[in-house]
Amino acid sequence: MNAAFHYQDHLNRRIFLGRSATALGGAALASLLAQDGRAASASTGGGTVAPAGGGLPGFPNYAAKAKRVIYLFQSGAPSQMDLFDPKPQMEKRRSENLPESIRQGQRLTTMTSGQKSFPVAPSIFNFAQHGQSGAWISELMPHLSGIADDLCFIKSMHTEAINHDPAITFCQTGSQLAGRPSIGSWLSYGLGSNNQDLPAYVVLTSFGTGRRDDQPLYDRLWGSGFLPTQHQGVKFRNKGDAVLYLSNPSGVGRTLRRQQLDELAELNRQDYAQFGDPETQTRISQYEMAFRMQTSVPDLLDVSKEPKHVLEAYGPDVTTPGTYAANCLLARRLAERDVRCVQLFHMGWDHHGGLPKAIKGQCSDTDQPTAALIKDLKARGLLEDTLIVWGGEFGRTIYSQGALTETNYGRDHHPRCFTIFMAGAGIKGGMSLGATDDYSYNIISDPVHVHDLNATIMHLLGVDHTRLTFRFQGRDFRLTDVHGNVVKQVLRA
Repeated sequence: MNAAFHYQDHLNRRIFLGRSATALGGAALASLLAQDGRAASASTGGGTVAPAGGGLPGFPNYAAKAKRVIYLFQSGAPSQMDLFDPKPQMEKRRSENLPESIRQGQRLTTMTSGQKSFPVAPSIFNFAQHGQSGAWISELMPHLSGIADDLCFIKSMHTEAINHDPAITFCQTGSQLAGRPSIGSWLSYGLGSNNQDLPAYVVLTSFGTGRRDDQPLYDRLWGSGFLPTQHQGVKFRNKGDAVLYLSNPSGVGRTLRRQQLDELAELNRQDYAQFGDPETQTRISQYEMAFRMQTSVPDLLDVSKEPKHVLEAYGPDVTTPGTYAANCLLARRLAERDVRCVQLFHMGWDHHGGLPKAIKGQCSDTDQPTAALIKDLKARGLLEDTLIVWGGEFGRTIYSQGALTETNYGRDHHPRCFTIFMAGAGIKGGMSLGATDDYSYNIISDPVHVHDLNATIMHLLGVDHTRLTFRFQGRDFRLTDVHGNVVKQVLRA
C-alpha cells in the first residue's frame, strides 16, 4: 500500500467514523468553539489569522444592530388568517367555492387535490386592533396583543416549497434539498462565538399541545452541512441530561478528566501532524468545550434563583423542562450569556383538520411565554441588541380541507403568503409590512421571500449575506444562494 493511498484511506475512515459518531449523539459534544477550532483551520489554510472570537477576517462587515438572534420557529405552519391577517369579509363567502381567479391554478398537496370543491372557511376567532400601531391580532394571542407596539409584522412572506420537510429545510438552509449549512451554522462560521464556555449555536425543541404527533424535526435542520462540524447546532435535550456525555463516569473526578483530555489532545495533535485531517483539530476543541460545559451548562439550567415574578410571567409550564415556556426562559438566559444564535422549534401547528381546537392549544403554549421573553429581554436592556424572529415554514389555505362546519375546519399548506413577526435589535416596532388579497391567498403589496428574510437577519447581525460564502465542490455557496434582498422597510434608521 503506497503512502498516498494509506493517507486517503485513513482520512476516509476517520471522517466516516467521526460523522457516524455525530449522528449517534456526538453532536452533543459539538462545541462550536469557533476561536480554537477556526484558528486551527486558519493555520492550515493559507496562513490567515482569525480575529478574536473566532469570526472570519472582515466579519462583521459593518456595525451590527444585533449581537444575537433568537429564532422562535413554529413548526407545522401557523394559520395566518386565524392569528394576524384577519379577513372578516370572508364570512359573506362562507362555504362558497374558492374562485379560480384567486387560486390561479396553484398546485395542491395530495391532501386536498382530490377534493371536488374548496369551500371558503372564515376564521371563527375575533380580531381587534392593539397598541398605538393598531396591529390586528387574534383573540388567541392576548399576551402578544399587549406588546403590539414592539412587534413588526410581515404579512407578505412567501416561499417555494409546499410540503413541510423541504419548506423547513428551505427556511433553515436556503435550499429545499438537505445537506446545506443551517443559518445558525453560517453565523457561527462567519462571526464566531462571544462565549467560550457555551456553544455559539443552541437548539431547543418542544411538542405542542395542539397536535402532539405532528411533523417530526430532524437534526440536519441545525447541521453544519459542508462547513466545519464545529459550527453545527447543539441540541439541548428535553429529558435527562440536557447535553449528552457532559457528566463524568463514576469514579472520574474533574482533575482526572483534565489529565485525560490533555493526554488525548496530545495524541490528536500527533495524529494531525501525521495526516493533516482538519477535523482532528475540531475534535480537540470539542473535547475542550465539553469540559467547560460541565460547569457552564448546569449553571445555565439552574433557574432556582429566578425571581418569582419572572417565573410567573412565563406561565405555569416554565418549570417543566422541554416545554415552550421553559425554553423561552432558557433562551433569555442564553442571550444573557451572549450565545450567538438560539433556535426554538415548537411542533404542533400542522392543522389539516380540527383547527379551532388545535390552534387554541398551540397559542396557549406560545402566546404568554413569547410575550414574556420579549418583555424580559426589554426590562434587562437586552432587546436592543437581541433580534427576535417568530414564524413557520409557510401559511395555510383559506379553503377548508375536509368538511366545513360552523365550528370546525382544517386548512392545507399554502406557500404563497404567510405572516411572521420580528422584534428587537434594529427592527421598527409597531408596524406591519405587506398585504394579501381578500382571501389571504395572494400577496398584493411588498412581497418578502424567505431569502429576503434570511438576508435581513444576517444584515442586522452585521453580515453582508452576499459576502459570507464557502467554496464547496468548485462553487461558492451562501445561505441565500444567488438571491435575497435586505427588507429595508422594517429597519430602524
